[in-house]
Amino acid sequence: MPRPELASRDEEIGRCLACRQTALTELGGLMPMYLSLDAGGRVRAMGPTLKKIAGGVGLGQPIETYFEPRRGWRRSGAMRVPGPDGAPQPEILLGKWRVAPGRRIHLWLRKHPDIGLRGSAIALPPSSGGGALINLTFGVHLAQAVRCFGLTNDDFAPSDLAVELLYLQEAKAVIMAELRGLTARLEDARAAALDKAMTDALTGLANRRAFDAEFAGAIAATRAGGGGFALAHLDLDHFKAVNDSLGHAAGDRVLEDVARILREEIRHEDLAARIGGDEFILLLRGDLASERLKELGERIIARLEVPIPFEGGLCRISGSIGVILSRSYDHPSAERMIADADAALYESKRSGRARCTIIRPDEIGGGLTPRDPRA
Repeated sequence: MPRPELASRDEEIGRCLACRQTALTELGGLMPMYLSLDAGGRVRAMGPTLKKIAGGVGLGQPIETYFEPRRGWRRSGAMRVPGPDGAPQPEILLGKWRVAPGRRIHLWLRKHPDIGLRGSAIALPPSSGGGALINLTFGVHLAQAVRCFGLTNDDFAPSDLAVELLYLQEAKAVIMAELRGLTARLEDARAAALDKAMTDALTGLANRRAFDAEFAGAIAATRAGGGGFALAHLDLDHFKAVNDSLGHAAGDRVLEDVARILREEIRHEDLAARIGGDEFILLLRGDLASERLKELGERIIARLEVPIPFEGGLCRISGSIGVILSRSYDHPSAERMIADADAALYESKRSGRARCTIIRPDEIGGGLTPRDPRA
């Protein structure tokens, strides 16, 4: 028959264990990431969320079984860190480790070494066996931990702002993605608007604005010692007759065909621009030989003279070209070069049209003059 005093003691132990379990459960609800260590640095208890991420907890195991202590943990025998006043800080003895109460400490998960935890410790009274109670959080690894362990709102303390911060982080990511998309769309729209502002709507060639910008850049580069260039001014012959006899739709078809020919004849680094109704100008980069420029001009004229079918009829045109070279000038300027290219074009017109004329600045005074706009 059991002795009454033993039965009473067993009942008392049972009540104590029940109270302890109740306390741990309540503590886990308040601090789901708590870690309780005994004075030997062994795991005494963990909060439910910490158990979940530590992966299978065996009580009484050294802390190193589940975590890697890093910043804030000092091995016994290592130099103590002084406090703000220079005096040694009080420490909690946890086996071979020591931590300063209230000071931030860091632990890294053994099974997930890319996820770290941070928190602070308080000393447990000697009456409970000593040791420390550590409250941990994910810190900057919150989003990663939520994804890795499938954590939900129930895994955090009611007072923990971690979930709210996570929502804010996700909302920020969504907003930033939308802002990046909006910025990209605005950049595309700006580039499209700029391209439209620099492009001739009918032919797709550069317009006068685009040409002026490229021409100014070419002159600046030449003055700075860069490579030279040539200007070829093209005016269509007999274009007015096409408009008068076949209508403006036929004229538009001719202009589109001229643009196609120019694009096919020039190089990638060159520029073809429509600067007037039936006027075009080519910016040809590099110190090209006069013979090569002459061949290019004659080839363009020959292709322009191929009849263009349009609604059962044929559009017949030709072209006159005037060419000048930047190397012919000691100090090239846009106004002078445009005027000289115009004079070279007028010489082609005056000599019978369908010609390519290359002139030098010193020839302008020998009878070559800019053409009459009505020519």
